[in-house]
Amino acid sequence: MKMSRELNLLKKSAGYKEVRTGRHCVFMLHVHLVFVTKYRKKIFDQRHINYLRDVFSKVCKDFDAELSEIEGVADHVHLLVNYPPKICISKLVNSLKGVSSRKLKQKFSELKEYYWKNALWSPSYFAGSCGGAPLEVIKKYIENQSTVSPT
Repeated sequence: MKMSRELNLLKKSAGYKEVRTGRHCVFMLHVHLVFVTKYRKKIFDQRHINYLRDVFSKVCKDFDAELSEIEGVADHVHLLVNYPPKICISKLVNSLKGVSSRKLKQKFSELKEYYWKNALWSPSYFAGSCGGAPLEVIKKYIENQSTVSPT
C-alpha cells in the first residue's frame, strides 16, 4: 500500500505525469531514437511521416511501450518512446525499423527505388536516454542522502 501512495504523489507532482507501473516496479523511462535513411536519401514527405506514426505506434504497443512523439524530415525521423524496463532497446529498434521498412514498401511503391539490398534504413541509429531531472540534480540528491547505520 505504501507503494501506491508514493506513486500517487509522484504522478501528482509536476514532471511525473508519465510514471507507469509494472508488477514489481514503478518507472518512467524514455528514449530518443533517430533513424536515418540509407545513404541519407531524401525520400520522405508528410504522407510518409504520418504513415510511420501509425506503424511505429503499433510496434511500440506490441512491446508494451508508448510512442510519445514522432517527427521527421526528408532523410530521418525522431521518435520519443516511453518504455518499460523489461524492454531491450536494440530489439525495439530492430522491430521498429524492420516493420516500418516493410510496411512503407508495401504502401508506397514509389519508395522501392530507394531500398538498397532490401533496406530502407541505415543500419546505425541514435538512442539517447531522456526525461526526469538533469543528471546534476540527481547526483546532488544521491550525495545528500544520509547513510543509515545498521541496527
